[in-house]
Amino acid sequence: MSGKHVEKNQPTSFEFNSVNLEKINKILKKYPSERKKSAVMPLLDIAQRQHDNWIPYAAIKKIAEILEMPHIKVYEVATFYSMYNLAPVGKYFVQVCTTTPCMLRGSEKIVKLCKKYISEKEGQLSSDNKASWVEVECLGACVSAPMMQINDDFFEDLNEETAIKIFEGIKSDQLPKFGSQKGRIGFEPNKRLTLVKN
Repeated sequence: MSGKHVEKNQPTSFEFNSVNLEKINKILKKYPSERKKSAVMPLLDIAQRQHDNWIPYAAIKKIAEILEMPHIKVYEVATFYSMYNLAPVGKYFVQVCTTTPCMLRGSEKIVKLCKKYISEKEGQLSSDNKASWVEVECLGACVSAPMMQINDDFFEDLNEETAIKIFEGIKSDQLPKFGSQKGRIGFEPNKRLTLVKN
């Protein structure tokens, strides 16, 4: 997360629920016992998904305990990768791509809408604590720019109208279908292919 910070109000303890403990046990079976530290990234992901889209420090300590490694090593991984959030981001974590292809196709308008519909400042929770947004580097969907990612889903081929619909959907917990917002399938051309006669 851009401007990543550690939440000041931390829970004092963290335990994985039974469903996630089962997932963790399956993951650990993929690694030799002397290499189980390699499972740190999937365990961070599981902790984040269990804890409202962010990882408290108590979860970092729990992962370190499970993997038998110093908790500072788990913390180093969590702070290095932007996909891990160490502070609340809300139910809907919006990442707006502002790299060149998206910028050329209007991502600055999407950023302005984030400021209007979510919060004035990047990385700040909305007034209802439901969402936050950040600008990010390329998310790999340049051909369908501008685009944004909300949690795990890509919303592509955006314009002001479709972005507003998405932001209003966040408020009502009714997001439109993810993917191209103008009906493209995959990365097909905007216009139908034409056959060239020889």
